[in-house]
Amino acid sequence: MDPLARLQAPLASTGIPALLITDMSSLGWLTGFSGTYGRAIVTPTDAIFITDSRYTLQAEEEVLNMPTVWFASPTDADEFLADQLKKLGISRIGFEGSTTYSQWQKWSQKLGVELQEAPDLVADLRIQKSDDEVDKVRRACVISDAAFSHIVEFIQPGRSELEVATELEMFMRAQGSEAAFPIIVVSGERSARPHGKPSAKKLEKGDFVTMDFGARVEGYNSDMTRTIVVGEATERHRKVYGCLLDAQIQALNAMKPGVLARDVDKLTRDVLAKDDLAQYFGHGLGHGLGRLVHDSGRLSPTSENVLQPGQIWTVEPGVYIPGFGGVRIEDDVLVTESGIEILTHSTKELLELPQR
Repeated sequence: MDPLARLQAPLASTGIPALLITDMSSLGWLTGFSGTYGRAIVTPTDAIFITDSRYTLQAEEEVLNMPTVWFASPTDADEFLADQLKKLGISRIGFEGSTTYSQWQKWSQKLGVELQEAPDLVADLRIQKSDDEVDKVRRACVISDAAFSHIVEFIQPGRSELEVATELEMFMRAQGSEAAFPIIVVSGERSARPHGKPSAKKLEKGDFVTMDFGARVEGYNSDMTRTIVVGEATERHRKVYGCLLDAQIQALNAMKPGVLARDVDKLTRDVLAKDDLAQYFGHGLGHGLGRLVHDSGRLSPTSENVLQPGQIWTVEPGVYIPGFGGVRIEDDVLVTESGIEILTHSTKELLELPQR
């Protein structure tokens, strides 16, 4: 079903006569638009897309499920929006929860309509991916898998974290994608920083190296993490890595329709606790994946999500030990009617690089 039709059905049941969408990831999902500025007005039976003169031709090519109107300087964006609402006869409109207070103030002064905070209908719909969306994420995962195969041949003692991150990004660009987010490459004691930025630090023998990266294909993302050891792994490397991998595999094995997201998260922590490693796992197990890297849904201790077919999740337990280093292993997972399909296929064997 077209995203517009999927949105209009629940909108009709809310009693809100119209919905104003300005979040660009939501607009991309709804319309296919890939530019940087747009707005959509959606009613239970109609919709229009608004953009500015920079995107007139692009919107005509990309936005096929609703008419497009556009404005140019010196017309003010909010005044143009007010004019469209008047033409549609809309006197009350719902706005997204992501709307800032300053934006709400401007709309209150300029739009001439009653503003009402709306339920997050788009986020609720985006968690269930269409076949086309799954295909785009799958293609992004193919590129990130290829990038990992490439980088294991590139890693050498003496290369810097920045060099590794740059090589990953350049490889993915050469495959026709772009980096889904700023690439994380951290090594040695720095690998205990879950979202550490790549630095000029050079890789040394005995370092854990954690690489978190993803590709973006037609607006949809992959998100994969692998951790390797430079040179020969120590017994401690092997034990910490093995415990984390066991926790991730058990989490994956537990995932199927009807399972509570928080229960999968708890299982992972229980497995790590057996080796006294749960204390070093401070973030949630994963998140939804799609148009946003951190899309709708969370695998976390407080999540209310229930796993259902069509959802795509990251599953990424991590252990971060100050003064030693950290390990994270992350896969992208599609929930199916009978269980899951793992979309990332790079080996999770503890690699000692360069390979002998």
